[in-house]
Amino acid sequence: MFALDLHQNPEPSGEEVRTAACLADALATEGYEVTRGVGGHGMVGVLVNGSGRRIMLRAELDALPVEERTGLPYTAVGPLAHACGHDFHVTAVLGAATLLARARAYWQGTVIVVGQPAEETLTGARAMLEDGLYVRFGRPDVVLAQHSAPLPAGMVAHGRGDRPVLAGSVGLDVVLHGRGGHAGAPHLSVNPVLTAAKVALRLEGVVRRECGTAEPAAVTVGSVHAGARSNVIPETAELGISVRALSRSTLDRLLSAVESVVRAEVAASGSPRPADIAVVSRSAATVSDPQVTAQVRDAHRAAFGERLVLPWPPSLATEDFPLYGEAGHSVHGCGAVPLCYWMVGIAGPRQWAHAPGANAAEKLAALPPNHSPGFAPHLPTALPAATSAMTIAALTQLGPSGTPSPP
Repeated sequence: MFALDLHQNPEPSGEEVRTAACLADALATEGYEVTRGVGGHGMVGVLVNGSGRRIMLRAELDALPVEERTGLPYTAVGPLAHACGHDFHVTAVLGAATLLARARAYWQGTVIVVGQPAEETLTGARAMLEDGLYVRFGRPDVVLAQHSAPLPAGMVAHGRGDRPVLAGSVGLDVVLHGRGGHAGAPHLSVNPVLTAAKVALRLEGVVRRECGTAEPAAVTVGSVHAGARSNVIPETAELGISVRALSRSTLDRLLSAVESVVRAEVAASGSPRPADIAVVSRSAATVSDPQVTAQVRDAHRAAFGERLVLPWPPSLATEDFPLYGEAGHSVHGCGAVPLCYWMVGIAGPRQWAHAPGANAAEKLAALPPNHSPGFAPHLPTALPAATSAMTIAALTQLGPSGTPSPP
C-alpha cells in the first residue's frame, strides 16, 4: 500500500528522492504530465481538462529526525519518521488527484499537484517558487492544502478566514564563541556552554516580557550543540532558536528581543568576540482566504455533516505555505494567490475513546502530538476522510463540466 511504503521509508528535508519519485510515478499513471526536480526534489503534476480555473493541491514530502515509537507493524526503523504526517498528506493528495483524473467528465479546468520538499526547514516552497513554479506551470487561481492534527478521524477543522490558521516564524542559528581550555582550569577559559545555558534561560522570559498573556507567541531553544569531552572546554556553542507569533509586528519585536538577550549574555560572559546570529528561515502567518474558506467549509459541512466540521483556533505551529500566496505578486503584476488551509483528524475511534480526559480538550492534550515519537494517523478511518476532504475542496474551485468557470 502506498501510505505504508512511504511511512516505512522516510527521507529527511532536502533528500526526498524516493518519496518524490513515488508520487510522480503514481500521478503519471493517472495521466498527469509530471516534472521532477523542481526546487530540489520537488515534483509537479499537471492535468488539463478543458478551459477554466487553475487550482493547485500541495503536499509535503519530508520527514523529521525523530525515532518512531508507535508500535505499528509498519513502523519506520532508524533516526527518521513521518512524525508530522507528511506521508499521510501525500497519500491523501494522490487519492484526490486520482479521483479527479478518473472523473474528468464532471469538472473542467486544470489541476496542479505539487509535492514539496523541505517543508520542515521552511525552505522548500521558496526553492520551488524561485525555480519558476508559477512561471513554468502557470499561476494558480487558488492553492489548497490540509494538515493532520490529533482530532478524531473523520473531522475537519477550518480557521475563521480572517485570522491566522498558523503562526509566522523565524528560525535562527546562533554561534557563541568562547576560549577553549582545560576543565581543571576554567578560570583560564571562557566557557561558551555556560553562555548558551544563560541565553536559553533568559529567553524563557522574552514572550512574557514582550507580549504579556494576551498575545500568543513562543520562543523556543530547540537544539544545543557544544563540546565533545567533559574535560575539554570548547571554543564554541551552537543554538537553534525558533521564534513564533501570529503577526509580523510581534514576530519582529520578539526577534529583536532575542538578539538583545544573546548580545547581553555574550558581553556578560567575557566572550572574545560577538555571537554569530543567522536567520535560516522565515515564514509569514498562514491566513486562508475568507471567500474560499467559506466555500470549502460549506462543502465539507454538506459532505461530512455539521458535527464533524469544527472551528480551528490560531495555532503556533508554522508553515512555509504562505509563500505560495505571496508569490502571486511577482507573476505578471498580479495580486496574491488565495490560499485555503484546513486541519484533518487522524486519531482512530479506539485511540480517541481510550485517551484520558473528561472532555475533548483533555483528550487532545493526552494524545501524541505532531513531531512526537508516538504520532501516527489511523489510516483506515483518517485516510478516506482526508482524501474526500481534498477532493471536495478541489471541486468547489473547479468549474462543472460544460459550464464556464467563475472569473
